[in-house]
Amino acid sequence: MKSAIYPGTFDPITNGHLDIIKRASKMFEKIYVAVALSPSKKPMFELSTRIDMAREATKDLDNVEVVGFDKLLVDLSNELDANIIVRGLRAVSDFEYELQMGYANASLKPDLETIYLMPNLNHAFVSSSVVRSILAYDGKIEHLVHPNVHKLIMEQRR
Repeated sequence: MKSAIYPGTFDPITNGHLDIIKRASKMFEKIYVAVALSPSKKPMFELSTRIDMAREATKDLDNVEVVGFDKLLVDLSNELDANIIVRGLRAVSDFEYELQMGYANASLKPDLETIYLMPNLNHAFVSSSVVRSILAYDGKIEHLVHPNVHKLIMEQRR
């Protein structure tokens, strides 16, 4: 069975992330959306909340499973028996970082492959940081996140 991991902080998960997940779910038998603890990034939302958001956003995708993790991605890939990493590239600036991470992972596990998907043009500008910036000023984000994620965010902010 060909399984792939789509890792990220997903703080919060956006429509851009969902675009990549949906397209990857058509390419692989199983997609693990791996939500990283990432304390160095100082996430706005707790890990459990980010996992809940990802589960709510992907609950209609039968071959997608959401997992949380706080370890090397190569160790997670061993645990999940998934040797393919899916990453999204929005702009050239993403490519340099993602290429470096792909090479670092391959140096730790040579049979770990990384594939890169570009989001649909409608979502190319959407990032978790953009959503967080808009939230900081109580701006509207419903067009940037799944309706279930929007609901969770609004409940968190009460």
